Amino acid sequence: MTDPDLIDPIRRAQREQERAAAEKRRGTGATLALIGTLGWLIVLPPLAGLFLGRWLDRTGDGRFWTLSLLFTGVFVGCWAAWRRIDEGHHDD
Repeated sequence: MTDPDLIDPIRRAQREQERAAAEKRRGTGATLALIGTLGWLIVLPPLAGLFLGRWLDRTGDGRFWTLSLLFTGVFVGCWAAWRRIDEGHHDD
């Protein structure tokens, strides 16, 4: 006494998951999680560098630490994102 209207979509979804696993594709949820992770990896290091640089520059007259640590944060964030993408590629 199963309802074919209920069973057919479940079977289609299961076949799609099996096909994606066989083709080693990411699911929608995994792709969205990766995008969110990349966003945080790119944004947080420059912000940390900016705030740390501003704190260090309060004692002096210049902007040396702010600019230096901001650019370092951009570099570190992009490097971390690149590593995460490369790591995900090798997981497939």
